[in-house]
Amino acid sequence: MVERSDRAPLLDWEEAPSAEKPGEASPPASNAKEQLSSPSNSRALSGCSAPGFGWSSGPGGLTPSRSVSNADGCGAPPATSSAPASKDEALYPDNGDHQWESGSREASLEDRMVKWEEKDQIVSVFVVTFNTRTGNMLEWCLPKDMDLEGVEFKAIASGSHRVTTDFIYFRKGCYFGLACFANMPVESTAERGARMKSVGILSPSYTLLYRYMSFLEHQVRLQLQTPDHYSPLEAFYEDKRALLPPGGDGVVTACPANAWGAAINHSMHPEMKITHPAGCMSQFIRFFGEQIMVLWKLALLRRRILIFSPPPVGVVCYRVYCCCCLANISIPGIGVAVPEFRPFFYVNVADISALENELSYVACTTEKIFEEKKDLYDVYVDNQNVKTCREGLKPLLRLSTADRDKYHKLTEQRQMLLYSQEENGDCVSSEEDLFILFFLEQNNRIFQTLSEVAASPDPMLTQDNVRGMGLDPHGDRLFLLHLLEIYGYDTLLVSEQLCCS
Repeated sequence: MVERSDRAPLLDWEEAPSAEKPGEASPPASNAKEQLSSPSNSRALSGCSAPGFGWSSGPGGLTPSRSVSNADGCGAPPATSSAPASKDEALYPDNGDHQWESGSREASLEDRMVKWEEKDQIVSVFVVTFNTRTGNMLEWCLPKDMDLEGVEFKAIASGSHRVTTDFIYFRKGCYFGLACFANMPVESTAERGARMKSVGILSPSYTLLYRYMSFLEHQVRLQLQTPDHYSPLEAFYEDKRALLPPGGDGVVTACPANAWGAAINHSMHPEMKITHPAGCMSQFIRFFGEQIMVLWKLALLRRRILIFSPPPVGVVCYRVYCCCCLANISIPGIGVAVPEFRPFFYVNVADISALENELSYVACTTEKIFEEKKDLYDVYVDNQNVKTCREGLKPLLRLSTADRDKYHKLTEQRQMLLYSQEENGDCVSSEEDLFILFFLEQNNRIFQTLSEVAASPDPMLTQDNVRGMGLDPHGDRLFLLHLLEIYGYDTLLVSEQLCCS
């Protein structure tokens, strides 16, 4: 049954082990076997994997997997590993000592990759506060010369005064950010009875930001209770700051391209059910129901999608990511010429000028005024209501027979998986793997067929071709025509029978 409230939580909330307890024992080694998985991976699962997906690398063999098209919009590395976790891979620096033990063994490429990701990714750490006279303001940051103009409106979303805690993913220039917000009642007339702050970080990639959420949540609580105490944040930045090139042009040193072919391993602790989007794809699909098929088509067509929701905005940022996952393609060379489907995550009015220049994106906002800015988006999602003012896209909002069949098949597969997990104790497969693979395989089937027909002596799509792609020859004709145009299959002819079948 589809949830009807946009305020329904995306994840089952569980209390994480308190970050304020010094010397607390780390999770048992058996829990470290849970692995993060990648939406861009072919998911050759081995062993028991947790239902995490896609904001880091995940389960799979040590053999490098096939790379994913850069146009999938998710930016997750295609390599995976199922190697056991080591003590080098502690995920949550909850105190001033943030050093990872390196071990005495010779570092392999995998070890170097992990070290690159863990130690060289943070370009800035900051504290934002709400001032009753001046509004949101940047209170403190490192480095001092970092351009953080406007970050105060990203780290504290519009309407956040109505919630006690939240987390926000966002983009700031060429970087991605994560901020944790908290609202604490205080007996102060100057603060009007409430103290609101947000502690955040910036990184060149969003795929690993979740790893620091526990630390940020702890730090924002400390900032509320003991303001102006920045030493833990200073130590964190010194340990995690990115390596900038000698030129000092602000571009973060990239991981070597061939290194993505190496195996990358990260352990997933139980408390990550809060901080990592494990389970958010399955709840994303349950929330939208059959409408997920509409979002799938629009994502594959690289449309500009804006999702509105009142605070809290954290769960809606996960929906942004899930939309990107719907457009995954793992056939090399497909989509390289189409606009990249870029996640902007949370946006506000200060982002209007940036969105005006974007050809394809998915973002979320808490500001209702965006609905009136129809030139900024192609599709507006309010709760489960997907709408567009583009006449050429309106027919795509109607479900075809094939859409309903696919959704029914997806639901059946999920029920079979749940039954297998309950009756047989199946821990190899997960709902996340099921959903990610379902859309990946569907997309691959479409483009494999299109490529084969385009290379044939008679490049004409027939009803059989269209049905073979899992589409409706009649109901999906307009979607197919858009697809051919956007992905450059201009040599393909479409049988006239498709419009009267």
